[in-house]
Amino acid sequence: MNEPQATEGELAILRVLWERKQPCTVRDVHEALSRHKDTAYTTVLKMMTIMTEKGLLARDESERSHRYLPTHDEPQVQSAMLKDFMRRAFAGSAVQLVQRALDSEAASAEDLDAIEEMIRQARARRGD
Repeated sequence: MNEPQATEGELAILRVLWERKQPCTVRDVHEALSRHKDTAYTTVLKMMTIMTEKGLLARDESERSHRYLPTHDEPQVQSAMLKDFMRRAFAGSAVQLVQRALDSEAASAEDLDAIEEMIRQARARRGD
């Protein structure tokens, strides 16, 4: 199976479904998205149909109003998208990716401490 890749609009829909943690109708998703951005119901319906065809969503057709749920959890989609981005933008180099993130000055002292702890844990898992 291919790694799950989602567009920005598809990610917005997935976030609604991940947050709700239960199957939702198109109307449910449309209402949630409309709180932040004016989005047509038919646009959400079309996107969710395409996402079902792509394998990002599963559709339960047992009720009159079809219900949709994500076929992948959030970390799985994030990892697949990160791998693709890292391959395309950084020639697959995790070091370059992290360096650019740190160069952006977005990392607070707390972020840096958390990153150091993650590195310690990763080394411990590998036996380094």
